Formats: sequence, structure tokens, C-alpha cells
Amino acid sequence: MSFYDKDIVSIRDLDRKQIEEIIETAERMVPYALGEKRTKVLEGRILGNLFFEPSTRTRLSFESAAHRLGIDVIDVSEMSATSISKGETLADTIRMVDAYCDIIVLRHPHEGAARLAAKFSENPVINAGDGAGSHPTQTLLDLFTIKRAKGRIDGLNIVLVGDMKYGRTVHSLVDALAMFGANLTFVAPETLQMPADHVEHVKRRGADPKLTDKLEGAIRDADVLYVTRIQRERFPDPSEYNKVAGTYRIDNEMLREAKKDLVVLHPLPRVDEIDPEVDGTPHAKYFEQAFNGIPVRMALLYMILGGSGL
Repeated sequence: MSFYDKDIVSIRDLDRKQIEEIIETAERMVPYALGEKRTKVLEGRILGNLFFEPSTRTRLSFESAAHRLGIDVIDVSEMSATSISKGETLADTIRMVDAYCDIIVLRHPHEGAARLAAKFSENPVINAGDGAGSHPTQTLLDLFTIKRAKGRIDGLNIVLVGDMKYGRTVHSLVDALAMFGANLTFVAPETLQMPADHVEHVKRRGADPKLTDKLEGAIRDADVLYVTRIQRERFPDPSEYNKVAGTYRIDNEMLREAKKDLVVLHPLPRVDEIDPEVDGTPHAKYFEQAFNGIPVRMALLYMILGGSGL
């Protein structure tokens, strides 16, 4: 198995063939994720869930994925509950947790924390988000959702709107979308536009992204609209956040200009960037997207821990 005992730290650690293998395995996991089928294929394994930053969907979907496969979970959801609050280094914390489980899922506020954890852990580490860095499992579930909704990823016009600068979800996602040959448009205020190094990286993958601050024009030809929250917690200066908060808002009036089969996605949580009236339209796929975290994370746990027979 190419994934057995493998760390998942960045989407850049995977190639297209490996991503397609994860998507195919996730499709097989859907009946188990829904509870229509049951399995204890990984019974006796233990997952260490270390979340040093707030999370709802990622933490709970990893727990749900583990339980659906028969894996037990030990959970730490804040730094004050660990010896880090006493001055212990992250490296030493990881060494200790590594001794108590078979796989570690880590969310941390500092970019690079997952890579460091993988260095000090004998068991595999999955990055569940590190600061403004990377969020590879979110990317995988986003790709899975797009593939299920549109039947393909290649050649789609995908518009990403909101926080391109600090948004770790879009940083990971654009890498993978470029790999799949999608057409990319980044919509953001100038101060929150995609960092130059990410733009150059997707260009090296063969993409030719468009950068704009105008959503109205970009939305007309979009097959997928990926909306992100402008993240107050990532801004070093609150006054800078206040200048851009509420810049974009998706509502039914705006969607009248869109294709009838446009898919609207959001990694959630949302604040006010998508009007709740959109929830009732065929465009809205973001709650389905959130559910898809379960089969995708089931697939990763199954493949990394050497599951077989499903």
C-alpha cells in the first residue's frame, strides 16, 4: 500500500495519482460514513486527536471517521490541557502522545507545527491545519465534493473568493486544482490577494490564474464558487481586518448571473459572506461538503493504518 504509515503534512506531498486513489477509497467509505454499513476493520487502533486551535468540523469528523472504523480516540482540544502550559516543547509532547497511540492528528496555530510533529513521531501524523500554512485533508474533501457534484475536476472554471492571503484552505486547494488542470480565478481585496509564491507555484504546475477584486464578472463563467471567511484571528492588526470585513457577500440576487449548475462551496464556519437564503438553492453544497469530511478522513485512516477488505 503506497499510503501505509505515511504522514500527510501538505497536499504537495501527494501526486495526482495518489489523490485519485484517496478519492476512490472515500467513495467506497460513503455507506459506512452514513451508517448504512458497519465495520470494525481497524478495531484496536488508537487515534491521538490533538487540537490546539478551535475546530468543529475537522475535529468531529476525524472522531466520527475513527469510530466508524472501530478506532478508539484520545482527545486533547486545548493547550491548557497539556504540559505545554507548563513549558513543555511541542516536540516532547508529540513524543509522549506518540507512545500512547497509533496515529496522530494535529491542529496547531503555528505554521510548520505538523512538519515538526512528523519529525519527532514514529507513528504517522496527519496535519489538520497549521496556522496560515496547510490543510491537506480539507483540500481532499473539497476535491471529493467537486468530483461528486460535477463529475470531474479537469477544465472546470473555479473561482475562489475571500481571504487568499491567510486562508490555509485555499493555499492547499489551489495547489491540487492546478495539478488537475482547473482554470483558477482568485477574487480578493488587494491586501488579501493570493501571495506571490503560491501564484508562482500554481503557474509552475501549468495553471494561469486570474487575480481580481471584482466578483460580479468572475461569477458568470464559474462552475464552482469557493467562498472563504475573512479570518479576524489571522490579522496582526484588528484595524486592517475592519477595512476588509464584509467585502463580499453571496446572495440569491448575485447568483442570478451564475450558471444554473454552479456549485457553491465554503470550508465553514461562515459569518456573513453567504446569505442563509442561498442554503435552500441547488447551488449550495457546503453542508454536503462538511459531511464529506467523514468518508475522506475514513479513507485516509484506513489506508495509512493498513486496512483491507472493504
